Amino acid sequence: MQVKEAQADVRRIYRGGFAGPLVSALIWSAAAAVYQWGSSATAMVVLFFGGMLIFPLSTLVLKIAGGPASLPKGHPSIALATQAALTVPLGFLVAIALGTYEPSLFFPAALIIVGAHYLPFISLYGMWLFGAIAGVLVAIGAVAVYWLPNLREVSGWVGAAVLLVSALPLYLSYRTSRHDEVPQPA
Repeated sequence: MQVKEAQADVRRIYRGGFAGPLVSALIWSAAAAVYQWGSSATAMVVLFFGGMLIFPLSTLVLKIAGGPASLPKGHPSIALATQAALTVPLGFLVAIALGTYEPSLFFPAALIIVGAHYLPFISLYGMWLFGAIAGVLVAIGAVAVYWLPNLREVSGWVGAAVLLVSALPLYLSYRTSRHDEVPQPA
């Protein structure tokens, strides 16, 4: 199988990858709400364990939408997808350590980690849009850490909003590509 074929499979089966950011936005919103109205420690737990549910919940969204919801067994992109997914919980261990020291740094650090995790998606899906999402998330996290400390307190909400908004162009890109692949009547 050629790389372009594998990427086309990933785009088709995961509908351009829209479900991941959509589900992520809900989990980030829950964690941001807990941070704002509960405790920072509980917010870290919500985002850490909620993050582990993103793939299964995204699969559920795809199943509800109809059609395939996972790559076929033995597909060459499964390993890259798994490796990209595992970077987040491992990276969150660092964000949690930082958040334990200074709670307001947890969400900005998590934004940088999640943003970096989207970089391999450029190759996985063959879509540069994931690079834009990665850049926005990393930039917001870095700005909150280094230049605008007041952004730290709302960075969980900002991350949720970016993820929610990014689901739309991902889905529209998928829909456009599916429309372009359909043979036009003569």
